[in-house]
Parts: sequence; C-alpha cells; structure tokens
Amino acid sequence: MKPIVSFDVDNTLLDHRDWKIPDSAMRALEELRKTHYIVVASGRDMDNRYSREIRDIIRPDGIIHMNGTKITVGDELIYEHHFDKELLRRILTFTETMGYSVGVSVDDVDYYMHPECVEQMDIKRWGSSERTFLDPWKLMDLNVRTLAYIGTEDGALDIEAHFPEVKLLLFAGKMGADLVEKEASKGKGLKRLCEWFGTNIKDTVAFGDSMNDMEILQTAGIGIAMGNSIEELKAAADYVTDDISEDGVWNACRHFGLI
Repeated sequence: MKPIVSFDVDNTLLDHRDWKIPDSAMRALEELRKTHYIVVASGRDMDNRYSREIRDIIRPDGIIHMNGTKITVGDELIYEHHFDKELLRRILTFTETMGYSVGVSVDDVDYYMHPECVEQMDIKRWGSSERTFLDPWKLMDLNVRTLAYIGTEDGALDIEAHFPEVKLLLFAGKMGADLVEKEASKGKGLKRLCEWFGTNIKDTVAFGDSMNDMEILQTAGIGIAMGNSIEELKAAADYVTDDISEDGVWNACRHFGLI
C-alpha cells in the first residue's frame, strides 16, 4: 500500500504571515499525491467554515480533525470521540469563574466563555471579528469533541493544574491551546488511518510546528519539525527543516526523497 505523509495546517502548510500556503508547499503536495496518501492532522475541525476552503485546496485523502477526536476519509466518518459531559461541566464552571476563554465552534457557531478574548485575538490576527457567539452552556446539550483555549500560557497551565484529565497543547505563538482529553492525540489518529489504508506505521512521515504535533511526530516513521516550530518540538523531531516561508515542506520532501 502507499505510504502516508501527514501535515499540520497552521504554520506548517498555512503561513500565518500572509494566510496562504506557499507555492513550494503546493508543488510538494501535488508531487506527493502521485505516490502517497496525503493526510491533514489539525487541531481544527477542517469541516467548519473557518477551514473548509483550506481543506479543499489541500484535497487530503484523510483528515485527523481536532487532535484525533474526529477522523474522516472523504465524506465518511471513521472515528469520533466525545468529551465527557461531567468533565465539560466542571471546566465550563471553572473557566467562567476565572475569566478564561474556553469553547469551540460547532456547525459554524461559536460557543465560548468570555468571548471578548476571542474577539480581541481575531482583531489582532485579521483586523476584525465576524463570529456568531451563542451561550457556551449550550455545549452541554451538544456532542463536543474537543475545546480551544484562548489566552496566555499561564492560564493554560492553571487549567491543566486543576484538571489532570486534560492536556492543553500550546499553539506555536503560545497565545492559546487545544484543550483535549488525555486519551486523544494526532498520533492515535495516524494509527487509525494506517489501519484504514493498510499502511505500515513505519511508512509514514509527519510534519508539524507546535505542541499538538508532538505525539504524531513521535508516532510516525519520520517526524519533521518546521524551522519555525517551538523548540520543544524541534528537540523531539527526527529532522528539522527550514521555516515555512523558506520552502520548509518542499526541502524536507526532497531531503527524504519523497518527491
């Protein structure tokens, strides 16, 4: 069977400096497509309105969404995991009291404690915020797979200290984190896709840049950290390539003879 090459999205394929996928990365994807399965492994739900356009540009064979809590191949859902309801209730209560912004986007609607923190981050990134916020307590009536935290590293550490059942995987810029139950990871998602496609885990390559990529880089046959990665990921990777804006994806693919 064909080998798998897996890519994180933000600051691995999608450069946040101009919100585009570099031309060299797009060329690498088209070359890889001839001989490999292409997988996206993201903290995002790649089916929501903030991500669908990127998903359709990449055209992956399989997607590990939300740090492994949802996995799709084409239009088929092959795995999902839902957040424990009692744990969710306790986290929402804590973050509401402490002033932390935690929530998630479901079906193109945003449910966040302290949404003003999310709006501030949007304005900092894009110059405006056009989200539709609803009462975050409505999440108790929905099937939530994972959460996002928007704020500083100190807040993420505080939440982790109070909830040993979860891990907060810091974004590369350390101004937020994916909040997931400890049992979930992109690495386990990669294993599930290997079973689906019939690929040996040794025949996989994974690219990433932040803490939510740690487990998949350690799981894959070859784990590649972008040059713009956080230092912890670089130290754990098998190989550190160039910055996303310096043809990092293309150069690593050439280095390993993937294209």
